[in-house]
Amino acid sequence: MKIEDIDWSVWKPKERATLLFVIQEERILLIHKKRGLGAGKINGPGGRIEPGETPQECAIREVQEELCITPLGVNQCGELRFQFLDGHSIHGYVFTASNYEGTPQETKEALPCWSPIEQIPYPQMWEDDQYWIPWMLKGTYFDARFIFAEDKMLAIQMNLNRNIP
Repeated sequence: MKIEDIDWSVWKPKERATLLFVIQEERILLIHKKRGLGAGKINGPGGRIEPGETPQECAIREVQEELCITPLGVNQCGELRFQFLDGHSIHGYVFTASNYEGTPQETKEALPCWSPIEQIPYPQMWEDDQYWIPWMLKGTYFDARFIFAEDKMLAIQMNLNRNIP
């Protein structure tokens, strides 16, 4: 399957979800995901959007649940669309935060880990992260589409805007 095989104008995801990355002092707050989709990988905190919830409300709630902190200075910086060969699909909204209240703590979902920006552990993350996270860090809004077979990326299309809206 190729990106061009999908009519993205009518594509409907099975799930809507979020990711949120706290970025401070040349470092980024990541998690070791303990369960669910991507268990065992390093990622940003996030999860499924609940009915009646905005993507930003979800992103904040998920960080609170997974790391016991409240992100501050939250801004949307991109969107991700994933189509899996098994039929699963996700529309993801990506956010950054410039600060937070509380102390990051391990939960049933996640183990927090700070990484220097220059040493983000891409080999331990989803394969697509290496393509869009650098744009997020530069402040460039992105809209990316991916095709995956389980956790193997088969295709990518990145659309970039110079500034975050």
